[in-house]
Amino acid sequence: MPNWFMLVLAIAASIGVVVLVVVLRDRRSSEEEVDPDETPDVIEYMTMMIGVVYAIVLGLAIAGVWEARDGADATVRREAFALNAVSERAAAWPEPERSRLRAAVEEYVHYAVHEEWGEMASGDGLTGQGDELMASINAVVGSYEPKTDAENRAAYAIADQASAAEEARDDRALDAGPTLPPLVWFGLVAGGMVAVGMVFALQIQRSPRELILAGVHSALLAFLLYLVWDFDAPYAHDATALKEPFVMLFPRAAG
Repeated sequence: MPNWFMLVLAIAASIGVVVLVVVLRDRRSSEEEVDPDETPDVIEYMTMMIGVVYAIVLGLAIAGVWEARDGADATVRREAFALNAVSERAAAWPEPERSRLRAAVEEYVHYAVHEEWGEMASGDGLTGQGDELMASINAVVGSYEPKTDAENRAAYAIADQASAAEEARDDRALDAGPTLPPLVWFGLVAGGMVAVGMVFALQIQRSPRELILAGVHSALLAFLLYLVWDFDAPYAHDATALKEPFVMLFPRAAG
């Protein structure tokens, strides 16, 4: 199911629930029992405080998952550019070492994008085969004995970039899981339900203005919660965008 379709369903469901509750309550209550003028001041104060506190918590959650998503993007870029530098600097090496190194890099990229990414999206993290393919790159780098000064300088640069790629891979393993723990998610969902429920405590009526405001309020909460969910596991929910550096630098292997 596409992410945009899930967002539309979440917003439509939140608005539908608010309208349905208001309609059902209005049918079961008499005019005397549902009088907005009789809403106690303490309920208005509590609604305001709950809204402010929940907005702060939700804002911190969005900031946290956005930072994690941005960090995941930076990690993938570092890994892709480091591997591209390894492949490009191999031009200073003679054959067949140059072809061996480039083939090892492309094999790793192909596996990481087409196979390992799916494991990360499912929450299993990095795979042993990916570790072996990265080790094969380092093995090719370490096995060649430079014969000229140019090859020696290239060897040092290639070794540095290979180490940078391996370090970025390790960082990618740390970013594979969700950012927010289940307890935080429980608080966000429960707080959203309470924030919407407090709207009914204010005894809103079935007038178009009140229904529109209540629907917009619930739709906004649904959208923000969806935003947190989408950024919470970037390798699962935003995989195509994160793969872009590999696809751009290694179109044949990652395409």
